[in-house]
Amino acid sequence: MPVKDYIRERFFPHMWCPGCGHGIVMNALIRAIEDLGLSKNEIVMVSGIGCSSRISGYLDFHTLHTLHGRALAFATGVKMGLPGLNIIVPMGDGDALAIGGNHFIHAARRNIEMTAIIMNNRIYGMTGGQYSPLSGYGTLATTAPYTNIDYDFDVVELSIAAGATFVARATTYHVQQMIDVLKKAILHEGFSVVEILSQCPTYFGRKNKMGSAVEMMAYYRDHTTPLGSKAKKENPDLIERGIFVQKERPEYCREYDKIIERAKTKGK
Repeated sequence: MPVKDYIRERFFPHMWCPGCGHGIVMNALIRAIEDLGLSKNEIVMVSGIGCSSRISGYLDFHTLHTLHGRALAFATGVKMGLPGLNIIVPMGDGDALAIGGNHFIHAARRNIEMTAIIMNNRIYGMTGGQYSPLSGYGTLATTAPYTNIDYDFDVVELSIAAGATFVARATTYHVQQMIDVLKKAILHEGFSVVEILSQCPTYFGRKNKMGSAVEMMAYYRDHTTPLGSKAKKENPDLIERGIFVQKERPEYCREYDKIIERAKTKGK
């Protein structure tokens, strides 16, 4: 299918600021779905509130635009009711790890089959540039004018600790790698987490003097490295990208089906 067939053109132009990385993520997601040959009717996209959540409005799939932080809870309900569907949940800092943090760790713990895409732009962009759980110590925001003293989550480490069976990280600079990772995440039979470092030049970049969108993407190029590279050993401050975990574990919906069968058998 042509790319334009995956989008709802009537909702364009989009509301993202010039240079925002979320459009790159949406483009990569479309490419991944196109490469996999998935029908639009096989996909349900669930989102909450925020810049990243607008993806569900722009893509022509079955979509739910839900409450802030509750995207994974709604997505769990859809998956339990119609387990044959592919569930994709685009989220930002807040939806995933602030108001939505409890839903996130339990979705990972249950290993319910869906793909959680966390667009990490280190800021609350839609509501005015407040600091988030991913902003990091020493950064500036509208709610941290004299620097933020909260340390940030490591999305990969948190996901692994919570039990996610597929965990990966990519950036908006490394688009081909992002497409490949998204394809593997969607096909994985379990809870998949893909963290994507996505630039916000309007708030995070401007406040923290990181320059234009191009300069912020160059930062991802220069300050990240493939998982397990020699460069990481030489410079521990580099951020690793790639697939950190990809393992098999009983998936929640399939296990729930077994419970139903046991109940039926016992009742006879």
